[in-house]
Amino acid sequence: MPATGSENGRTLPRAERVVPAVAAPGPSFAARPPRIDGREEDDIWGSVQPITRFRQFQPTEDGEPTFRTEARVSYDARNLYVLVRSFDPRPDSILSVLQRRDGMALSDDVIIGIDSYNDKRTGYMFRLTAAGAMADGYAFNDGEEDWGWNAVWEGAARVDSLGWIAEYRIPLSQLRYVPRGDNTFGILITRTVARTGERTSYPLFRRSRTGSVSQWAELPGFQSLAAPRRMELMPYAVGRYGASPRADGKPSNATRSQFGADIKLGVTSNVTLDAAVNPDFGQVEADPGVLNLSAFEQFFAEQRPFFLEGSGIFRYDIDCNDGSCTGLFYSRRIGRAPQLRNAYGDATSPLQSQIVGAAKVTGRLRNGLSIGLIDAVTSREQGTLQRTIEPQTNYAVVRLQQDLAGGNSGVGLMITNTARQTDQWTRGVLRNSAWTGGLDARHRFAANRWQVSGQLAGSYVGGTAQAIAATQRSLVHLYQRGDADHLTFDSTRTTLGGWMAQAELSKQGGGVTRLNASTWYIAPGFEINDVGFRTRSDEMGSSLWMGIRPTKPFGLFRQAQLNLNGWAFANSAGMLLGNGGNVNGWGELKSFWSVNAGVGVNNVVRSFSDRDARGGPALFLPRRLNMWAGVNGDRRRALSPQLNFFAGRRFDGLGSNWQIGGGAQVRVGSQFNASLNLNYSRNIDDQQWYGNFVDAGVTSFTFARLYQSTSSVTTRLNYTVTPTLSVESYLQPFVSTGEYTDWRAIENGAAVSRDERFRAYTTRGAPRGFRVGQLRTNNVVRWEYRPGSVLFFVWAQGRDARDSNPERFDVLRGYDAVFSRRPENVFLVKASYWLGR
Repeated sequence: MPATGSENGRTLPRAERVVPAVAAPGPSFAARPPRIDGREEDDIWGSVQPITRFRQFQPTEDGEPTFRTEARVSYDARNLYVLVRSFDPRPDSILSVLQRRDGMALSDDVIIGIDSYNDKRTGYMFRLTAAGAMADGYAFNDGEEDWGWNAVWEGAARVDSLGWIAEYRIPLSQLRYVPRGDNTFGILITRTVARTGERTSYPLFRRSRTGSVSQWAELPGFQSLAAPRRMELMPYAVGRYGASPRADGKPSNATRSQFGADIKLGVTSNVTLDAAVNPDFGQVEADPGVLNLSAFEQFFAEQRPFFLEGSGIFRYDIDCNDGSCTGLFYSRRIGRAPQLRNAYGDATSPLQSQIVGAAKVTGRLRNGLSIGLIDAVTSREQGTLQRTIEPQTNYAVVRLQQDLAGGNSGVGLMITNTARQTDQWTRGVLRNSAWTGGLDARHRFAANRWQVSGQLAGSYVGGTAQAIAATQRSLVHLYQRGDADHLTFDSTRTTLGGWMAQAELSKQGGGVTRLNASTWYIAPGFEINDVGFRTRSDEMGSSLWMGIRPTKPFGLFRQAQLNLNGWAFANSAGMLLGNGGNVNGWGELKSFWSVNAGVGVNNVVRSFSDRDARGGPALFLPRRLNMWAGVNGDRRRALSPQLNFFAGRRFDGLGSNWQIGGGAQVRVGSQFNASLNLNYSRNIDDQQWYGNFVDAGVTSFTFARLYQSTSSVTTRLNYTVTPTLSVESYLQPFVSTGEYTDWRAIENGAAVSRDERFRAYTTRGAPRGFRVGQLRTNNVVRWEYRPGSVLFFVWAQGRDARDSNPERFDVLRGYDAVFSRRPENVFLVKASYWLGR
């Protein structure tokens, strides 16, 4: 067999370097546990056979590592110990950046992956940087990562004359496994050399292959492991002082306190119960500013720790776009803003529904069945005159996934339920019950390079006739549209049901090409928004994506990818709602700068919007050209700039938009880093919806020409005193102004000619513009004063300025208006104490 590589002077045959199932040297039992101090003097490290067969996987797959790496693994009755020696002839050049717990700044690091089930599908990840900063995450579905998962463990790092050392103590109680007397774990160890951009691993991780955890090596030899019993209690107290608006609108401040607890209990060796009583998330960063003028709900990512941790198991994705996926479960529905706050609320009404309690059960059984259950209760919230603005609600989610054929195939089930205690104020508007259920399946074939998958889901909602009528008229459904012959609005219904189906074929490994072909159908009555997220129903379509990703550097590039996309979708009556395609690419240069660019065309074939008129007739969509490009600096440097540009233009010349964004990341020493991002956009929309008005018994669906300018400045400052003490500051002022002209009503929405599509609308005078501004800042001191126990000091401030008829529409005046507003300050102290074993 020909030799194809070497390590430490020893030639390695291809089979030894390629097959991921090769076992690592077994761990040694530590009669005397090592001291976790980033040193290798402990007796146990001298007696453990090292793992040395590291190979480069980035930028070159299966390349020879520049520097040598050695890893040693040990254990005792309660802990797993790992020591990784990263040799480096230039220790003074090691990028050693301090960052808060779970920060992911660029730094020399080591990541340990442990597949304690040895199921080739799931694993736990522990990251330690050369500065001693720690992060932890969870791998699921053989390749997806959830860095919101948290564990209590210990790590230490030290730079010396030979390079640097990462040393770990991972309690077995933080892992899940089935005690077998002689356990085998899966293991992955990766090393990053930040200044060269080189990443190496044991075993070799092949980016050209399907999956990640399935490539991890086996680590046998864990003798007589006890069943892990995780018992943790984290009580916390919150003291809050700040803005407390009164009903008369006068400013005031108030002090209040809150108590709660997080509980984590190992129900069995591989099933864990997480519970939160009266949780508080005051330390979480505010959502970014946005002004939504579209017909669809704005999506915001989850940021609350309780719902982030282990969220991967609860995913049932229906729609994915640029890495953001939505589906049957959208955790931000739990504790949502009261839905009737604008109807019955005032300045004193709560902005969010209080979560009274929540419980989560997750785990994986011996037979390969993964389980996830969530149940949460939110309290009744009141507005003026004790009227309900959000009823007491119970949310329940069940997710089951069964692996088959060694993880190469699988089936899953998801069920959700929302139950509201509606009353006289809410039962005519809100549904009192909602159910969704979904089945999904996947199968890999052709040496795991290809995968076929499918989904079938249904929904059922119930309530009063008024509530179901409101559901039918909502922008998700629009049953009342006059030109929708395939839809029938029924004001007497008390239930509504629907279904969806989706199928995908994807090439996930092998060679340099990737492929995904998808087709879907969503019935008009499909409704999941009680605890899921879907902007519209009544849709069917197909999409095709192909990617080309070389596995080795070439030309000017260290790594690069070229993507080709095409899509088309319609409503269930066959009306084409959109189609188009684009070509885009990304590449990292050998200078470590990165560039991206793309061009695309929308509505190549005549298309319409059946949502823009908010219940009116479908509207013709002109063809559109989009272009974008960006450049990002070398992140290894103390100053790393970035610049991005987007431009779009209608083919008829009556509409355009462009956006430019720029900024920089700055690092001063190893403890301070900051980022500044400025964005400015200009949008000219010739058919922006303005409102629907009834004049003399006739409804006019009106639009206007919008000239909109939007600007934001986002600043983040981070000062890490030690790996357990950090100061973070977030500040974003946001302003958007819009001027409307040429007020028109739909005459013939399907007409290609603008003059035939609209008629002048002068009944109500001239349209008014808007100027919206806000400022949000969140400043957090985080101190982990003992493992798992955290103290937060938080100062948050908000300012809002709205003007529906400004004299001038310039952005600078909008900033003046924001900063001249009286701020609403909140000061918060939150202390938690971890009790566990």
